[in-house]
Amino acid sequence: MAVKIRLQRHGRKKAPFYQIVIADARAPRDGKYIERIGTYNPLTKPATIELDRDAAYSWLMKGAQPTDTARAILRFKGVFFRKHLARGVAKGAFTEEVATEKWQEWINAKEAKISKRVEQTQKEKSDLLKAIHGEAKKKPAPAPVEEVEAPATDTVDAPVAETVEAPVAETTEVAEAPVETAAEEVAPEAPATETVAETEVIEEAPVVEETPAVAETENTDTEAAPPAEEESTEG
Repeated sequence: MAVKIRLQRHGRKKAPFYQIVIADARAPRDGKYIERIGTYNPLTKPATIELDRDAAYSWLMKGAQPTDTARAILRFKGVFFRKHLARGVAKGAFTEEVATEKWQEWINAKEAKISKRVEQTQKEKSDLLKAIHGEAKKKPAPAPVEEVEAPATDTVDAPVAETVEAPVAETTEVAEAPVETAAEEVAPEAPATETVAETEVIEEAPVVEETPAVAETENTDTEAAPPAEEESTEG
């Protein structure tokens, strides 16, 4: 069975994203694979490559055949250089420790070069944005939390005492005022009962004066009665 180190495409249209996989040569490109050993994103500058160097070296030494793009990636990440050093150790040109030391120095130099390239790209991007939009204004530093919390307690306590006490005093004064005016209004009404009593007495006086007239009429009737009795005795 032929095993290959190749790329498996992912991502949307016009935005590819690749996985570096170990797969059977007869399997489809985006089909089943044996192991995934890294990723490759060509849209960034420089291209973003994440690779498990030990796994790639192990499969390469077992006879896995990389595709053209996968070969370039393995060479860029130092896998082929490690294979070259292993061949020198097998021939007795240097020891395993020297080969490991040389490979580590090469990796450090390569990573430093890549990081420098990334910083240069970020600087170019920031310069471009500054040329388009101008320099960004720096925001003022926020005040410390302690200084902000101290005045907050003072401003909360003062208004509460004022708004609660002031309306209570005003409402009590307003409630007492109508009581005094009501007492003053009730006092002048006492003489009104006296005037009513006087008028009633004055109106009843003529009634008393008329009673003697009734009595006189009664007396006249009694006085006229005796002559009738006399007539009866005479008969």
